[in-house]
Amino acid sequence: MAEVIVVTGKTVDEALRKALAQLGCGKNEIEYSILEQPSKGFLGLFGGKPAKIQVVRRENLEQESVAPQQKNAKPSDEGKPESEALAAKQPKAEGDEPQAGGITAKEAAARATAFLQDVFSAMHLHIRVVEGVPSDAEEAVLLNLEGDEGEDVGILIGKHGQTLDALQYLTNLAANRGVDSGRQHIALNVGDYRQRREETLCELAEHLAEKACRIGRDVRLEPMNRHERKIIHTALQDNEKVTTRSVGDEPRRYIVIVPKNKRRRRGGHSFEDREARAVETKIESAEPAE
Repeated sequence: MAEVIVVTGKTVDEALRKALAQLGCGKNEIEYSILEQPSKGFLGLFGGKPAKIQVVRRENLEQESVAPQQKNAKPSDEGKPESEALAAKQPKAEGDEPQAGGITAKEAAARATAFLQDVFSAMHLHIRVVEGVPSDAEEAVLLNLEGDEGEDVGILIGKHGQTLDALQYLTNLAANRGVDSGRQHIALNVGDYRQRREETLCELAEHLAEKACRIGRDVRLEPMNRHERKIIHTALQDNEKVTTRSVGDEPRRYIVIVPKNKRRRRGGHSFEDREARAVETKIESAEPAE
């Protein structure tokens, strides 16, 4: 019976060097197969896995009986270079081959949940990932992040939702990895944060629409993500006094509220003109407290 050893290392080459040192032989005296490719884990910091290889000394293989070799041999590997034969035996890592047909919402939710659980485990947070019902037609999956009693889930939201938006962006990358088309959009929520945020933005939109009409000038909001811009557009779509448009490129794309009846300047600069030029809407003043 041939002796088989399994060795790990940061890379396949490092694992191979360890195996050769352990067996006390050269590379031409062994055969090996890769059991696991190394992975860097989340952001290259958490959850990384080493390479794992299985090694057998060639002289031990030669001592095996010929009959079992012929019985187990795969004709498809005959005549191939060793590197090709080994590559054919290696299982392909998830995401290596693009999935032209896309993935289902169920598959995306499973991938996203696994990714988030790895992140929270690395952060030593006890967070549950619970699937909800999306309220937006553009969202395929809604995942609610719930903490145990006493767990501070506010750190998942961050200032003005920036941490939650960043985590949602990474989750979408992980869930749709290797997918060419048919990508699924995943939304994350903590408690009722998204609902309260939407209410705040709707109130802000109405307030700024009134201001735009009062000063007779355009009002520009701070940059927002696509979802929040849609909330503003929707909140003012039936307003007969103003129109809205998005300007700029991501991630600095913002909304401009335009009054339909603009005031003309009559020489010099009125107080309203100065006020209009100074308007830089600060959404943080209307942000719900966490």
